Amino acid sequence: MQPRILIVDDDSNIIDVCRRYLEQDGYEVFTALNGEEGYKMYRTANPSLLILDLMMPKKDGWALCEEIRNESDVPIIMLTARGEERDRLMGLTIGADDYLTKPFSPRELVLRVKAILRRRYWTKQQDETTGDKVLTFESLTIDPLSRRVIVNGKQVELTLKEFELLYLMAKRPGQVFSRMQLLDMVWGLLYDGDTSVVTVLIRRLREKIEDNPSEPYWIHTVWGIGYRFEPAGRP
Repeated sequence: MQPRILIVDDDSNIIDVCRRYLEQDGYEVFTALNGEEGYKMYRTANPSLLILDLMMPKKDGWALCEEIRNESDVPIIMLTARGEERDRLMGLTIGADDYLTKPFSPRELVLRVKAILRRRYWTKQQDETTGDKVLTFESLTIDPLSRRVIVNGKQVELTLKEFELLYLMAKRPGQVFSRMQLLDMVWGLLYDGDTSVVTVLIRRLREKIEDNPSEPYWIHTVWGIGYRFEPAGRP
């Protein structure tokens, strides 16, 4: 079965070019011209990956990404003509997998689509073969299959990337990760190397799982290097 790609962009020229390149590479392509139409098409087409424009009428890319992330971990690439750092950080921290600034090369877009889908397939295979287990640390439980996190008996809602970052570190308690390592392992090699997105994600994660984010119990900063997950016990 061909992977299905949904493109949501209010620029019909961009849609036409991207559709042509993706179809030439064997993908089945669906399109929408605004965020509301895009969400309806997402529910109908069940795509393997979404390409979302950031600035759209009726519902922008941020809102659509957040809405989809509440119910699915389908890969998302965000497009925008705005290159400000805060836009990149917001898109990536709410759950986007990659980010392209207009104008961009359609060939580069296809390469990124391929890489994200390949990495997703490989990760799913790895999960099935390794049987990733529930991690339990005192008042914190992390379930990779249901993607649920329980803190002090209450479920905490995390974005896809927040969960991936937490589970990645919790599987290796005590190990120090550099920001570049975390960037590579959570987003893959495609991202442009701006490690500030990791700093933002760590801050958001601490706000959700720590009793006192300014004095973290679970996620510690290793100055000059990065971060480590350091529970009192071991799973």
